[in-house]
Parts: sequence; C-alpha cells; structure tokens
Amino acid sequence: MRTNAYSVPVRAGTQVEARVYPAQVEVWHAGRCVARHDRCYSRQQQVLDLEHYLDVLEKKPGALAGATPLAQWRAQGRWPATYDELWSRLQQRQGQPAGTRAMIAVLQLGRVHGATRLQECVAQALAWGCADPAAVRYLLTAGDLERQPPVAVDVGALAAYDRPQPSLHAYDQLLASQEGRP
Repeated sequence: MRTNAYSVPVRAGTQVEARVYPAQVEVWHAGRCVARHDRCYSRQQQVLDLEHYLDVLEKKPGALAGATPLAQWRAQGRWPATYDELWSRLQQRQGQPAGTRAMIAVLQLGRVHGATRLQECVAQALAWGCADPAAVRYLLTAGDLERQPPVAVDVGALAAYDRPQPSLHAYDQLLASQEGRP
C-alpha cells in the first residue's frame, strides 16, 4: 500500500483508512468500505478502477478515451468489445461529447446492477439493433417490474345495459362505393 496508489471514489484530500489483507486492499471512509482492490505486490504501481472516475469523466467526457483506468479495464478484460461498439454508435448518433456522456451513464448502471449483468444487457441491446442508454436501463430493470394479473370485474346490475358492438358494415360499403368513383 505504501509503494502503490489505489483509486477511491472520494474527493482528493479526503482522509481515508486503508486495510491491507493478503489478497486485497480495502479503503474505508466514514465507517464504510468505499473501495476494494486486489492487492498489488509490485512496486510503484497504480491500481485504478474506472468506476471511481465516472463522475469526474461525466464532466470531462473527452478524457475517457485516453484514461489510464480504461486502459487497465481493457487489460483486465473488464471492457468487452460490445462496450466499444455501443460507445461508437452513441457517438455517431449524438456526437462525440454527448455520446461519451451517454456511455458513461451506461457504465454508471454497473454500480447498481453489477458488471456482469450490465455486459449481458449491453450485448442484448446491440443484438436487437438498439444503441440507447434507456434500452440498456430497461433491460437491466425489466425483471424487477411489477406485473399485475388481469382483474375480472363483476359489473352486477350494470350487465342489464350491455349492448352489442356497433356494426360498421354500412360504412365499409359506402367507402367501397366511393373508391370506385372518379
């Protein structure tokens, strides 16, 4: 920990507590764990998590393409080809800054729903030909939507006023006769 730098999602200069374990490093702030990294035994390394930088990158979207955390995610296999495809389509539709902000918004969904689920939903959206953050969000939350079974309503005495649906046959004949006229 003393020879390596680990990213945390708190403001620069904030006092944090590091707990170093044989396999991982945890960073605590205000009584809760704010970051967890695999421990790096090399020296003078930067161990960065792209999720820790998403809020900052949202304000400066041009910095995402060359960001060191993005390069580390690519090297670790945490950035699948589907993310590049989605990002490219978003930039084509919305322009470079807005498309990158939209991609950052998609990545932020991984904080809530998990990286694996996000990757699945991005791949599914692209397979359906859809490159929109709202579609990915819908796919992530579709299983959580509350589905109500249809309700049968007893109309009781109102059944006496039940009438058959009107027939539009006469109107159809009128339209057919009008189509034949010049």
